[in-house]
Amino acid sequence: MSSSGTKKQIPFFQKLAVGGVAGVVGTSCVFPLDMVKTRLQSQMSSGPRLYNGPMQCFRMIVAKEGAGGLYRGLLPNLIGVIPEKAIKLAANDALRELFRDDQGGLSLPKEILAGAGAGFFQVIATNPMEITKIRLQMQATLPESQRQSTMNVIRSLGLRGMYTGTPATLARDVPYSILFFPGYSNLRKCFEDENGDCGIFATLFCGGTAAAAAAGICTPMDVIKTRLQVSGASERYKGAVDCVKKVYAEEGAGAFFKGAVPRMSVSAPLFGICLLFFEMQKAYLLGSGGP
Repeated sequence: MSSSGTKKQIPFFQKLAVGGVAGVVGTSCVFPLDMVKTRLQSQMSSGPRLYNGPMQCFRMIVAKEGAGGLYRGLLPNLIGVIPEKAIKLAANDALRELFRDDQGGLSLPKEILAGAGAGFFQVIATNPMEITKIRLQMQATLPESQRQSTMNVIRSLGLRGMYTGTPATLARDVPYSILFFPGYSNLRKCFEDENGDCGIFATLFCGGTAAAAAAGICTPMDVIKTRLQVSGASERYKGAVDCVKKVYAEEGAGAFFKGAVPRMSVSAPLFGICLLFFEMQKAYLLGSGGP
């Protein structure tokens, strides 16, 4: 799989298509883990405790809702993940190319800037997708009379509601991308050969390791975002700062890391697979035929 330092460049619209395909493949593979993460993070210590941990949560979902319960909300998530991953992966790649010097080098500050830009632009697609996904993932925990279909959730939110919790999403996704993309790029240098090529398993390892580390560090922001986007959050919290204060006061510092293990378990394979497919498609388009 050729290094990103290659002089030949792929048009931006093709990068978007490649990123979208990579996102669909990766998301489909890890969605059950994301379901578990959302159920754990939305659980407040002051309320009824349905789940005691990731494995128990997984078993309970399957027992009560069937295997299909693990994929509740997948379709709208896939619709949203196409622009989300397309923007994230393509924007980072395009910005890295833009920031390279005449010798093809890229300094760490510019890598960080490219990652920050990718995280910022992706929120345009991320926030509506995330809040719809979270609302759908929580339907089975509601009384049957209160449950909504995908279209009912979208209609009840409206355009403005789709961007509820945007500051919290930015506070999660920008730092995540700042950590993830430079981390992946610099880690894969350890596995590149003299031609700048990196194999399939090395790419999966580098992408997964960088993603897991970034996900773990950014879990507190993800918890706040989830709390702000579940149904009824506007009645409980006045905003992100109020949410932070109440979570800390009522549940302690440990609450900010609820779902950290499932989140890392989701991010590692998701971004490992996404980056692998992204790089494979780029290699094909560049004429190398694959990794």
